[in-house]
This record gives sequence, structure tokens and C-alpha cells, in this order.
Amino acid sequence: MAQWIYGKNVVLEALRALRVKKVLLLQSFHDPLIEQFILQKRIPVERVGKERFDIHGNHQGILAEVDDFVYADLNTTLAKLKNQPQPLLLLIDSITDPQNFGAIIRNAEAFGVAAIIIKKDQQVQVNATVTKVAAGALEYANIILVPNLSQTIEKLKEEHYWIVGTSLETKQDYRDFNYQGPIALVMGSEGEGLHRLVKERCDVVVQIPMVGKVNSLNAASATAVMLSWIHNARFPFKK
Repeated sequence: MAQWIYGKNVVLEALRALRVKKVLLLQSFHDPLIEQFILQKRIPVERVGKERFDIHGNHQGILAEVDDFVYADLNTTLAKLKNQPQPLLLLIDSITDPQNFGAIIRNAEAFGVAAIIIKKDQQVQVNATVTKVAAGALEYANIILVPNLSQTIEKLKEEHYWIVGTSLETKQDYRDFNYQGPIALVMGSEGEGLHRLVKERCDVVVQIPMVGKVNSLNAASATAVMLSWIHNARFPFKK
């Protein structure tokens, strides 16, 4: 099967990853780098009128047909990470907003997450909106679909990962934890947070203290805060 993606950065990264089967361009579209890639890779291309683009939001004059996103395998991924001293995994518990999920993928790529693990049900999966918001990061992301997040956490514990959950209903400050070694960070949805069984299986649950009048961040923002802190705790800035 195939899907359509849109936007210059998204299509360019897909071209680099050799996922593009066909490209549609507006008559007025001009971008030397993208057009050079299309020519070099011998991608079929067609110039069309704007009516073909109207349903695709901020398309920037380019659409590309690509194969469906290929999810990674959990066991294969864990085997590849065995020799890494402190791999970082990100587990997502029931994020249903594609804008949030796309932003989370972008955050994860920026801060060195080895793989993102999501469940098959009650969770938005990779679609055109997620791809667009991820702004090219999807091409470098390992995303794993699992049937049950709680069972996956138990498997990660067997592989010596420390499971760190997040919640507003805890007093443990996220800055007071040692993030060295294999870590699996679990982020919940804005409305419900972590499901009870998932939360109970975490080794530690931390919170991001709020000092303003807003008492919570959206899922993508909270994930960015956590990933940035973990990265900086592991790799402190040196002048």
C-alpha cells in the first residue's frame, strides 16, 4: 500500500531515504535541491493544477506518493541496542492527536531516542499528518508497534531497562533522578496520563513541577522537557 505525504522538508527526507514512488508538483513549484533529487533518482514527476492540492493543508506545492511506513521489530531493536552503554527508549501511552505524535517523533530524533514504542490500539499511528508535523524526522525514527504496553515494560525490565514514568500525581521531581544506564521513558496522554497498569509497572514515576498558572504541559512539550533533561544529564555541556 501507499500514502501521500506533503511539504518540502518531509518530501526531501523521503527522497533521501529512497521511499518516494511518484511526485506531484504545482505548475509554479521551483526548488533546485528537490528537483535535482527527483532527477537524479529518476522519480516519476507530474506538474498539476492547485485543485489537486487543496485537501492537503500546507503542502508547499509538492506531494509525494510513498510506501506505507515500516514499523521496527521490538526483539530486533533490543538485540541491536545490547552493546550500547545507555540506550534511551520512549514509550507512548495513548496519544491520539497526530499533531502531538508528530512533534514527539521530532523531539525524540533530536535528543537521541533509539526507538519509540507505541501500542496498536487507542494510539494514533503514522499517517500523513504525523509525517508532516515530524518534518522529516520520521525517516530516521525507529517506531515499534506492540499489542500491550504493560507486557512490553516487563520485557524491557528483563533486558535491564529502568522504567521511568511521568505523572502530575507524584512528588518525585524529574531533576532528582539518575538517568544513567538503559532507560525507558513512559509518557502518557494529556487527558488521562498513564494508565493504571502501565504506571504500576514503572520503577519510578516523576513529575515536571509547574510554577505558572497552567498546571500541565501538552504531551509533546512535556516529552521535550524530559528528553532534553535526560540528554543533558548524560552529556553535560562543555565549553
